[in-house]
Amino acid sequence: MKKLGFLLVASTLLLTGCFGGGNTTGSSTGENDNSAAENVKQEISVSLSGELSTLDSAQYTDVNSSDMIGQLTEGLYRLDENNDPELALASAEPTVSEDGLTYTFTLRDSNYSDGTPVKAEDFVYAFQSVVDPETASSSSNRMDIFKNGRSIREGEKDVSELGVKAVDDTTLELQLEDPLPFLPQILTGTPFMPKQKTFAEEKGKAYGTTAENFIGNGPFVIKGWNGNNESWTLEKNPEYWDKENVKLETIDVQVVKEIATGTNLFDDGQLDYTLLADTYAQQYQDSAQANFEPKATVGYISPNQKREVTGNVNVRKAILQAIDKESFTQNILADGSTALNGFVAKNFAKNPSSGEDFREENGDILPYNVEEAQKAWQEAKKELGKDEITLELLSADTALAKKTIEFIQGQLEENLPGLTIELKSVPLQNRLDLQTQGEFDLVFGTWTPDYADPIDFLNFYDSKSGLNTAGYNNSTYDEGLQAARTTLANDPDARWQELLKMEKLLIGEDTAVLPLYQGAVAYLKTDRLEGLQVFPFGRTVSFRTAYVTE
Repeated sequence: MKKLGFLLVASTLLLTGCFGGGNTTGSSTGENDNSAAENVKQEISVSLSGELSTLDSAQYTDVNSSDMIGQLTEGLYRLDENNDPELALASAEPTVSEDGLTYTFTLRDSNYSDGTPVKAEDFVYAFQSVVDPETASSSSNRMDIFKNGRSIREGEKDVSELGVKAVDDTTLELQLEDPLPFLPQILTGTPFMPKQKTFAEEKGKAYGTTAENFIGNGPFVIKGWNGNNESWTLEKNPEYWDKENVKLETIDVQVVKEIATGTNLFDDGQLDYTLLADTYAQQYQDSAQANFEPKATVGYISPNQKREVTGNVNVRKAILQAIDKESFTQNILADGSTALNGFVAKNFAKNPSSGEDFREENGDILPYNVEEAQKAWQEAKKELGKDEITLELLSADTALAKKTIEFIQGQLEENLPGLTIELKSVPLQNRLDLQTQGEFDLVFGTWTPDYADPIDFLNFYDSKSGLNTAGYNNSTYDEGLQAARTTLANDPDARWQELLKMEKLLIGEDTAVLPLYQGAVAYLKTDRLEGLQVFPFGRTVSFRTAYVTE
């Protein structure tokens, strides 16, 4: 057996991968111990953009419920102030078998809010609940990482065969289908939270439907939520294992669906935190209380490689280099989003040896360059035997999508002589249906990864991926990704180099995807609220390390 090594992953701020720099005690957030004034009431008011649907980690389908579950529960790992995974309920680094498939965790002494201890069987019960076809969890595929996970959710094997085992009350064994060097990052996700088995079985389908029908083990407990109301309270959990590093005593939560209402309440001093979006992000752009944090969401154009024109690599290279991304993010979005010249986001994943950011290390791939774009365009027209070309650009009918494709249309028609772009905006589900059917030339979309590892971006264009509606198919690319998943999984440096190479192949050589920008989280926060964690993917926000200064 060997001790688990580290593959550092980071994100500037940007909800879920790699081995993180978590310390062995799991309490590295103690630097704010003396920051919160002792005579200041540690109470804040915050907004949520929608109601809760459930507190059951196997049943949620929305970000708001996931966010709330994250305030109330904690798994083997949590994210530290740098958004790297650190030890939470795991008391030390797991031991890992030589083949990288079996992880053995020892749990620290910790309790649920009712005082009962967290046991290894609670993780087994929770994970089995997610993968069980009878649960019909939207997160069931997340359990594919474990041995037999996919077979179980497809009804071919019994849930008891999932590769998750309680050796005893404090020893948890996880058996994987393939080595996962980013497992710690994955395990910070909402589906991987424990559930108090006895309590959950007793409540049955009522579990997680109200505050009274839920027990958590996280930094806060919920009070006053009856399953339908639009306001409730979070209180500091006296049973939380790391309670000494939790400063807030009370968080008043209210559902505020309209951004305008949220900003008005904030300006009136009734909220300490509320989200911004669209025109309101621009309105508050110069406010000292407005925050725009990078997020791992990437906006991109996908060209249909099964069609004659967009199947031409020079057409794709011309289009990608003809769009002024800086102008778009600064003048159109103006919400903290930034131009992106690669498919893997900035400040997202770090080189396991040097700590260098993936995006920085791989550099700008085919950035905005009108001269190079026009060279590629002239070559493409020669190859196609056409001087006038018309392409349709498909998108959802949201305000952001419409603004994006209108800007792209203007750029392409101005910079690529003879090109006409016709726009088509439809409801999101219709757009997805058209993509699946291959009924598009170009389509604008966004992608947010589940965990902080470059492969969760690059997997998008694996030829066997259901997301790869563009028809990109390069055996070298597929083989590179497969090697990163398997044979290179226990060699972090070689794996990293392979992923760098695959992104350059994807964009620099084949130009299979046309990345445009990296999104941001925009929000208003009062000056007195410090230590707030806003995440790059998965869940949005955590109040575990937050505190009031005055």
